[in-house]
Amino acid sequence: MLLLLVLCVPVSADVPPLLPMPQKVSMTDKWVTADRDVCFTKVDRVEGAEWQDEAYRLVVDKHKVCIYATGDAGMFRAKQTLEQLTAIRKGKKYVPVCDITDWPAFRVRGFMHDIGRSFIPMDELKKEIELLCRFKINVFHWHLTENQAWRLESKLYPMLNAPENMERDKGRYYTLEEAHQLAEFCRKHYVLLIPEIDMPGHSAAFERTFGFGMQTEEGKRIMKDLLAEACDALDVPYIHIGTDEVQFTDSTFVPEMVAFVRSKGKKAISWSPGWHYEKGEIDMTQLWSYRGKAQLGIPAIDCRFHYANHFDNYADLVALFNSRILDQPKGNDDIAGCIVAFWNDRYIDNTRQLLDENNFYPYMLTLAERAWRGGGNCYFNGKGTLLWNDEPEQKAAFAEFENRMLWHKDHTLKGEPFSYCRQTDAQWRITEAFPNEGNLARSFPPEEHLSADGGPKADRTSYEYEGKTYGSGTVTGNGIYLRHVWGTLVPGFYANPEENHTAYATRWVYSKKARTAKLSLEFYNYSRSESDLPPRQGTWDYKGSRAWINGEEIMPPVWENTNTERSNELPLRNENCVSRPPVEVKLQKGWNKIVLKLPVGKFTSKETRLVKWMFSATLCE
Repeated sequence: MLLLLVLCVPVSADVPPLLPMPQKVSMTDKWVTADRDVCFTKVDRVEGAEWQDEAYRLVVDKHKVCIYATGDAGMFRAKQTLEQLTAIRKGKKYVPVCDITDWPAFRVRGFMHDIGRSFIPMDELKKEIELLCRFKINVFHWHLTENQAWRLESKLYPMLNAPENMERDKGRYYTLEEAHQLAEFCRKHYVLLIPEIDMPGHSAAFERTFGFGMQTEEGKRIMKDLLAEACDALDVPYIHIGTDEVQFTDSTFVPEMVAFVRSKGKKAISWSPGWHYEKGEIDMTQLWSYRGKAQLGIPAIDCRFHYANHFDNYADLVALFNSRILDQPKGNDDIAGCIVAFWNDRYIDNTRQLLDENNFYPYMLTLAERAWRGGGNCYFNGKGTLLWNDEPEQKAAFAEFENRMLWHKDHTLKGEPFSYCRQTDAQWRITEAFPNEGNLARSFPPEEHLSADGGPKADRTSYEYEGKTYGSGTVTGNGIYLRHVWGTLVPGFYANPEENHTAYATRWVYSKKARTAKLSLEFYNYSRSESDLPPRQGTWDYKGSRAWINGEEIMPPVWENTNTERSNELPLRNENCVSRPPVEVKLQKGWNKIVLKLPVGKFTSKETRLVKWMFSATLCE
């Protein structure tokens, strides 16, 4: 029974921000009380929706609230939108009068956890699924097996889960009953669970247990037993079989495994690059690295430039927002969508730190927006990593999204790890790079102008050095790549970055009074997939980076890790700025000048595999 609304009044607050933003929205400034039933109506088609699966129409007027959808998934998505719209004023719930027609641009909008390397407790996984489904994330890719450990219980071969056959989080795995319960939990939240049993590569845990590889006759027999156990326990439509980063020695292995998965009533997913398939030989591919290729007739999931373990907290989030999925504005039969992958080749022994280091929730909210809405300005390897001041529409679009994301940080996701602060008000002036000839300590003219005297009006836009004029440019953001982690595959600030050069970045900050502020600062973001050495004590990095505020040098922290031998098994500690307290800096009344010195030597290094010419500087108010 539908209860009539008795109140229709303006409410003295803006509509709670929707994320992702619906495709078509008609909103008024009138609000109605929300303490009544909602009518649900199944329809053959949601008029105006381009993709009917998950599509819905939500109508709120002064008499009723109605949801129209073609199926239960659409009903569920509509309820999530209605929940986001609900505001509480003086103890009463209100929703705005509105008419929303909505549908997803891409049918796969997901995340992947590498729990083979870093175990994540079941309660945490369920919490993430429950929270992210509110933002219409609909896929959880569960990477269950790795070289380090086999995390899915086997009753037939319990030695697979024995501590002595694991290298990390020894003895920690998920029981078949827990896996069954997670599949049910996902189904109730309209999230597709994709379990992955990686084969025949990434299988050292298997080989330690049995003493032989998967591509032997006995190995294939055991793998079919293990797949049967997983298929029986998990009521899911897909099984991911991996196939990446391996030398195939048995040409029958992959076709046999695909056929066996299909014989159990499941569909098979495989990485690309991996085994080569023709149409009909696999049900879906997941593209990793820039070499991954979509094929006509085989649905593809874009994961190529979406490895969050290599990302920083700011510049790469901008790129994720700007990037079209698989360089297409919306999905189709062959382009399924996108999964953001969180790999942990480098051990992190604390789940909250793992989420913070990988910027988990900010990335997932950004993916939720892009994958549901579609569109974007370029592909990830386009000019989208930075907020360029000569592209005001791009900056405005990101700023609008950032406002909505930060609202949900403080409300929907309050208390969860969310290491992101506003960056659309952070403008930097960056010089052309000066040649340092391999001397990273060499000083250049910007170091002669470190004080804040004269304020930004007295700021220099160019410098003379050895008979040449070095200009500068402006860019916005808390994180700036001068040269991206993936080199020139993904553009940074410099169109043609060169080795053995030094740049300077300047930001002006105004303060109404003298006070102490907190600055989160780093010059190198440590990937969660590298065994990079920590900086030497007394330095920020291996590039000779330095920082000043009003001419006073900002000194680096004391590094907790001091190892001189590279190892993936030594957990990251405070190398990344999200895992250490910010630096306290003194702001004077009026204008304050932050100057960063950014040298780089060679683009290869024995201390850090991927030499990132970058910085991240966030003034925490």
